[in-house]
Amino acid sequence: MGIPLLQAARIGAYVVGQHLRGRRRYPLVLMLEPLFRCNLACAGCGKIDYPAPILNQRLSYEDCMEAIDECGAPVVSIAGGEPLLHKEMPQIVQGYLARGKFVILCTNALLLSKKIDEYKPHPAFTWSIHLDGNQAMHDKSVCQRGVYDKAVEAIRLAKSRGFRVSINCTLFNDADPAQTAAFLDDMKALGLDGITVSPGYAYERAPDQQHFLNRTKTKELFRDILSRGRGGRNWPFSQSTMFLNFLAGNEAYHCTPWGNPTRTVFGWQKPCYLLGEGYAKTFRELMDDTEWDKYGVGNYEKCADCMVHSGFEATAVQETLKHPLKALGVAVRGVRTEGPMAEDIPLDKQRPAEYVFSGHVERKLAEIRRTKSEPKDTMAAE
Repeated sequence: MGIPLLQAARIGAYVVGQHLRGRRRYPLVLMLEPLFRCNLACAGCGKIDYPAPILNQRLSYEDCMEAIDECGAPVVSIAGGEPLLHKEMPQIVQGYLARGKFVILCTNALLLSKKIDEYKPHPAFTWSIHLDGNQAMHDKSVCQRGVYDKAVEAIRLAKSRGFRVSINCTLFNDADPAQTAAFLDDMKALGLDGITVSPGYAYERAPDQQHFLNRTKTKELFRDILSRGRGGRNWPFSQSTMFLNFLAGNEAYHCTPWGNPTRTVFGWQKPCYLLGEGYAKTFRELMDDTEWDKYGVGNYEKCADCMVHSGFEATAVQETLKHPLKALGVAVRGVRTEGPMAEDIPLDKQRPAEYVFSGHVERKLAEIRRTKSEPKDTMAAE
């Protein structure tokens, strides 16, 4: 697996500590979105469909430090938008490392060669390059030719400078299992330190709604891919084996949305990284006031097909602790890719989807206008 021993040990100790304290809900990874602005417009992304005044917003260095100090997660995953557009990103990364956190900086790599000298290699710092498959697959996914080649160049550059480098790969229903397996072989040959794979989530605002996977297709796709790599053992996945087992349909998990709490320019996002159904001003408010039981597979229509790592990896980690021998068996033998699948969670009692995005946007725009209209502090005002 592509998880460093130190990181696995520290996260494991953190999770055990939470359980010993009797905490049912606790964060594992802070999902930080310090901006929504991006230099790509991917067809399957719902994160950049905001008016310009919102796209121009940034979380400050102080906001970012306050977020990790509030939630206390051992890992920070910085996404967006494109994080390298944020002028304070080097300071933000250093601030998290100084706090003893593991930092994953996600990027489409278009700016990496220009920005790389602003960062230094560190055992707890990883570049996570967005790559949704081989050249044809990825360039189609990001709606721009030549991006795959630039990403591969960036991987080679970062590795030559001594950085830890992984990729994050999102797959859709047009992914070819043989091509995907060959792509994973190519990535391993580059000397990557980790690979993260996930089915795409059906963002309601994404321009392309035709290529998201349903749960059955997700399980069939990942079984086909993993079967070509000895149940996944051929590749350095930076994910738990139990999550991969879940993707292959061998487990039926409920999600753990509080495991990856999300902080954006709107606030703390309810209930998770993928759904913006509301926002809290503080992490404690997020944890205490979110109606968690209203969400998740079987509870809410928008969650019906979700099998994304940000929702289920924390569940898989907990299951690993509960069933260590089972997890060890999967790690040793590889993920089972044949035979019956686990019975899935029924959807007959899920509540219908609610569409509230526009209301949150209007409230944020009103807040921005109000802030701009407020008089600036002056010596006279003091």
